[in-house]
Amino acid sequence: MQLQTIISTQTNPFVNVAVENYLLAQPNTDLLTLYLWKNHRTVVIGQNQNPYTECNVELLEREGGYLMRRSTGGGAVYHDDGNINFSFVIPHAYYDVPRQLNVIGRALAAYGLSTEVSGRNDLLCDGRKFSGNAFSKARFQNLHHGTILIKGNVADMQRYLRVNPAKLHKHGVSSVHSRVVNLSELAEVTSTNIVPHLIEAFQQVYGQETTLVDFDQLAACDEVVRLTQQFASDEWRFAKWRSFCATRSGNYDWGLVDLSITVDQVRNVIEEAVVASDSLDVAAVDEATSLLRGASTLSQPDCSRCSPIAADIVKLAYSEA
Repeated sequence: MQLQTIISTQTNPFVNVAVENYLLAQPNTDLLTLYLWKNHRTVVIGQNQNPYTECNVELLEREGGYLMRRSTGGGAVYHDDGNINFSFVIPHAYYDVPRQLNVIGRALAAYGLSTEVSGRNDLLCDGRKFSGNAFSKARFQNLHHGTILIKGNVADMQRYLRVNPAKLHKHGVSSVHSRVVNLSELAEVTSTNIVPHLIEAFQQVYGQETTLVDFDQLAACDEVVRLTQQFASDEWRFAKWRSFCATRSGNYDWGLVDLSITVDQVRNVIEEAVVASDSLDVAAVDEATSLLRGASTLSQPDCSRCSPIAADIVKLAYSEA
């Protein structure tokens, strides 16, 4: 086992996410990576989320911000220069979410702060959320990433994010502000001075020293440039969502879902199904979409072997609008 640490020198979200995806695609089976990065004024949405219901896109872009879609599931988050983001790119054999979260916890313990895990892998301090986490699996390794809210502009976050009232009701709170906390309110933490603590915690948890990798050299490689263009493209960020109109909506323990169905009334089949969801399980959403496309409108597809999330989405499609 070897450790490497990469610290981004840019705040462009498309470059940062491109580097992350490049790292995830590498055939490493013995190299564990901690990648630290910051984005400037960015709303990041999950792979299956509708940008227009999650974010005030027009306001964000008019004020020089970015709308970025990541390749993992989960809900929308706001990044700015006052926060720091982390990515663990870990080979399957070493992937352990509690161990990875322990790196964050140890780093914050240096400031006298204690953390706890809540709900769908949110991190709390003083009873409020300071970090949301999301995950994906590639051929050789897994990705675990999240944001550490340190001195973010909560007013901007409230202006740019559109939070579904059902989500607030589920948490029993009345606003975005009441659900989150800037760590700088609790201790002398900054997005700069936390970096050495994160690196030290990474080394402590895994029991060896890490190697620092040059970010600029990595960002200049051809594949990262290609990925940067892909993540910045309108096709990736907006595409099918420009004309999305939900015909069904559901609120489950695993997340919220909006479903748009196009039906061929002559053949009685579902021509197209588009799912908007903050589910962390991207594969389950893809499974449900595949089951629905081309399915008869007269009988529900067999979900006996489906994942529970896919089964819920299929059942929703056949419920009364």
